Amino acid sequence: MHEKSQALLNKAIADELHAVHQYMYFHFHCDDQGYDLLANLFKKTAIEEMIHIEKLAERILFLKGEVEMVPAYPVDKIHDVKEMLKKAAQMEHESAKEYNIWANECSANADSVSKHLFEALVADEERHFDQFDVETENLEKFGDRYLVLQSIERSKARGSAAGSVD
Repeated sequence: MHEKSQALLNKAIADELHAVHQYMYFHFHCDDQGYDLLANLFKKTAIEEMIHIEKLAERILFLKGEVEMVPAYPVDKIHDVKEMLKKAAQMEHESAKEYNIWANECSANADSVSKHLFEALVADEERHFDQFDVETENLEKFGDRYLVLQSIERSKARGSAAGSVD
């Protein structure tokens, strides 16, 4: 009965899986470079995207559909922080745009629960976009000093931890 909704929900799962993989890739590289703030932002966002997958999967199963766990795209191997943020913002913007459209499609097919799920996801994706946009603005405003400060903070934290006695 709700085949169209199931297809849209599975498309969303594919996008969210891609986001999880992409953001964890960014998390690993930011962490490796000593950029704790950005590493944690990517990790936290990936976890929120996993929660989206869970909600989408629960809805598909309720509709008696099959959950397809295939990422929409492979991970882009980006190491430059500015490019990471640009990619992340673009992904969030696209998701919000698609989820708005899909909410309307679900509504047109008399599936208000899926419609509301997509609307809730739009709010999360817009919040994620805003976070990545703010970080991009900080990087543009402060340049490499913004990244250097994160690296110094990590070094200070590790230095004080090494000096503590347990």
